[in-house]
Amino acid sequence: MHKTQPRRAVLTAAIAASFTVVGLPALLAPASAIAQQSSRDAMLEEVIVTARKREELAQDVPLAVSAFSGDQLDALKVQNITNLTVQMPNVATDDIGTVPGIANFSIRGLGINSSIPSIDPTVGTFVDGVYLGSNVGVLLDIFDLESIEVLRGPQGTLFGRNVTGGAVLVNTRGPSDETEFRVRAGYDFSSEGAGAAYAMGAVGGALSDTVAGRVSVYVKNDDGWFENGFDGSDFGANDTLVIRPSLRWRPSDNLEMTFRYEYHEADGDGPAAQNHTNGAGIPGVPFNADRDSFDFAIDEPGFFDYEINSFTWQTDWDIEWGNGTITNIFGWRDQEVRSLSDIDAQPTWLFHAETGINSDQLSNELRYNGQFGQTNLTMGVFYFDLDMEYAEGRRLLGAATGGVAPALTQDGGGLYNVESLAFFGSVDYDISDTMTLTAGLRYTDEDKSANIASLVFNVNAPCNVLNNECVYDFNDAESWDAVSGKLGLTWDVTDDAVMYGSFSRSQRSGGYNLRNTAVDVVNLGPGPFDEEEVDNFEIGYKRSLSNGGRFNAAVFYMTIDDMQREINLADPVAGVVQVIKNTADATISGIEFDTVFPLGESTLLTASLGYINPEYDEVRFDLNGDGVIDGADEDLDLPRAAELTYSIGLNHDIDLGDMGYMATRISYAYRDDAAYTDNNLGFFLDQDILDAGIDWHYGANWTFSIYGRNLLDSVNHGGDTILPTTLGPLPLGGTFSPLARGRTIGLQVTYEM
Repeated sequence: MHKTQPRRAVLTAAIAASFTVVGLPALLAPASAIAQQSSRDAMLEEVIVTARKREELAQDVPLAVSAFSGDQLDALKVQNITNLTVQMPNVATDDIGTVPGIANFSIRGLGINSSIPSIDPTVGTFVDGVYLGSNVGVLLDIFDLESIEVLRGPQGTLFGRNVTGGAVLVNTRGPSDETEFRVRAGYDFSSEGAGAAYAMGAVGGALSDTVAGRVSVYVKNDDGWFENGFDGSDFGANDTLVIRPSLRWRPSDNLEMTFRYEYHEADGDGPAAQNHTNGAGIPGVPFNADRDSFDFAIDEPGFFDYEINSFTWQTDWDIEWGNGTITNIFGWRDQEVRSLSDIDAQPTWLFHAETGINSDQLSNELRYNGQFGQTNLTMGVFYFDLDMEYAEGRRLLGAATGGVAPALTQDGGGLYNVESLAFFGSVDYDISDTMTLTAGLRYTDEDKSANIASLVFNVNAPCNVLNNECVYDFNDAESWDAVSGKLGLTWDVTDDAVMYGSFSRSQRSGGYNLRNTAVDVVNLGPGPFDEEEVDNFEIGYKRSLSNGGRFNAAVFYMTIDDMQREINLADPVAGVVQVIKNTADATISGIEFDTVFPLGESTLLTASLGYINPEYDEVRFDLNGDGVIDGADEDLDLPRAAELTYSIGLNHDIDLGDMGYMATRISYAYRDDAAYTDNNLGFFLDQDILDAGIDWHYGANWTFSIYGRNLLDSVNHGGDTILPTTLGPLPLGGTFSPLARGRTIGLQVTYEM
């Protein structure tokens, strides 16, 4: 579709001109005399994290944290959080693929399988301290980052609701007093379709004695990784433009304000939807692919179109009381998304779906952190407001009319509002020189309202929620309040080793299903469904090694009450019915290890291992659809809960004398197979991911790279939704399974100073 190309061309030209004016003097300046940091040292470097709402080294935090600095992300050639999906123990950062950019993260077996925008995550995502209130628009391209932190386990005290599995903290690079200039360009080659060209640039530095600024820009033109078997065309094309200016103002020594704005637009083809034999043994008709392949054939390429504006204003005020800091983070995000997807995943028109989302969120967090003798105190208040409009139109059985028009339509969606207010506090008290007691508490009051037009009640009666054309058959509002908290003990075993134990509680919000396709609105309707509660018991060990390496381990035991699940049911009229219910109580226990270990002066070993044992304790919904609730339901696997994950990698530097040095790396990661649907008839294949790369660092400024991602061409699907054996009078069967990209070889050149 690419309707934004003319506007993007104008913007890109303007940006290029500004970089020429601002950046050319820096580019022509003498090269820095400081030698580049070696790749080994960059990967060994400890990352500053904000997991406890204050800056600390990752090894000093009594939490299970996987953290990557900006330099480490650059070395690993991370362009999207999905590139890290199997690099961390018990972590999966997947894109559901129904509409590109919708995150379905899972940590320690707690994840969702939904593209419904009103469904809250189990893993919360925060960008520069601002919570993203919907999974939509989370998994877009990332660049010019300070760090990414992945916190494993419930984080309810300091980060609020919807972090029962954990939290992902994305921190962008801010302004600096030092002049910085960076330009990067690259090209990714595809083994199936065409390729992708991308470029980014950033320039920043002091503008006066009190003001510093930075501008970052990212542009990508992707002609598509896949080949559509329907017509042999390249598929998966998308274009992206991101502009991120930021400004830092220090009016005094104890006051600092940072302003960030981001404009993000992206558009391209719809999902590369594969139809293959489902878990019930029913193949797709007329096309049925090998599940372990990238084959697909669809007659509707579809599209997606994002436009996102966001603004963040952070104030940090150092005060004498407790030698502390008052921090206020205001965030605003406006998002418009349009999409069209081929849900039948067939080369004939059976089930196509259009969606539209307009959302607007405001949030503000005011907090204080200070030290009073043996006590470190953090306390604050958080406010969040989200308004969302969601429209969906199902265009069914076009094959029955010869492809002229759908024989059956369903339209609906709804209006959705969330308002949340929370008060939180956490205390770390030094009992002795080696023992610290941690206690935290959070109280949240949340109101939600929904006006829903059920698709099943708008059959062959077209309407659009975004145009205020639909009649709402369901109108409701509900309130929830919850207390979450944490109690823990940290023991400094030695100067280099720490043990910790903790109990924590976190909740996932109750809510409503804006995509109602169930006729039985009493038992299977849009809600409200209740909140989910997770209790976590954890013991961890962290050790910094004498050779600069580190070793971390954790053992945990989680109980989940009123597990909130999206039940996917194949339906011969609607195609798919998605029901949100509190289905069960469950227990997940597990272990995690990760290490970074130097092998001599130029080689580095990285490794991780995660294992979980997920089990149902009590089931209150007929998960397998056999008409009864019994032990057969309890014997099912929990969705998105891969039992085993591990990774191993080697980084090696080669000194080239006056020609700089060569950094080589190779890594292998494995993730076990897992269920996708609660009845286990939809499932994911296991993953074998091999990545490798060579970076030639020439002088202090230039880096020339070749890299490969997923070199084994491992097949991964965002979802595996079971389709009905027949849709109306026509055969269908199989699955709707959006494909993730396979093997990619890339070239990249970077200049920075």
